[in-house]
Amino acid sequence: MSHIVLVRHGQANTAARDEGGYDRLSSLGHQQSGWLGAHFRQRGDVFAHVWTGTLRRHVETADGIAAETPGPVTRDERLNELEYFTLSQLLAEQHGITLPSNREGFLRHLPCLFEHWRDGKLEGAPESFQSFEARVRDALDEISALQGRSLVVTSGGLIGMAMRITLGLDMPAFCHVCLSIQNTSVSSWVPLDGQLALTQFNALPHLDTPDRLFAQTHI
Repeated sequence: MSHIVLVRHGQANTAARDEGGYDRLSSLGHQQSGWLGAHFRQRGDVFAHVWTGTLRRHVETADGIAAETPGPVTRDERLNELEYFTLSQLLAEQHGITLPSNREGFLRHLPCLFEHWRDGKLEGAPESFQSFEARVRDALDEISALQGRSLVVTSGGLIGMAMRITLGLDMPAFCHVCLSIQNTSVSSWVPLDGQLALTQFNALPHLDTPDRLFAQTHI
């Protein structure tokens, strides 16, 4: 039986305004990853497979977790995040809707961006919304066909899309889920009657103590 555990990467460079600048862990992101790895080891968790995207923040998070696995780590571009900063620049250039500088503005910006993207209103997007959904579905199908537990280190948008695919979320719910996913949070699925069933979402067992509450971050 397979079991898929998706982990969002640790906190990245929160001051960045482009894809390359964002793609590295902060010092807190490294600490979050190490704490999660220690939690897995204390539980005696061993993963039959470990997968990551190819982004630097994915690789650094997986290295920090250092999960026990009998085989090599698989790097797969299908597990990479959507290019949020690139899409945001297109939204600003083509529709005059600029990237906000505070969390409240971001909460309104993401649904607006996703709706423009889904509806094909961002000319020159690096991929379509439908292509993003398809590659996430393909990756989940392949990983869920494997025997044993698979650890997948990826990004919040991809985990949100996994939730959309497995729970049939509409666009508002999909956006709300994406906004709620915290750094190094753990979400899990198991196959059930030919489909993936959610068993855990956005859990932070490694940060759920008074001395680590400060490390529960969204961005």
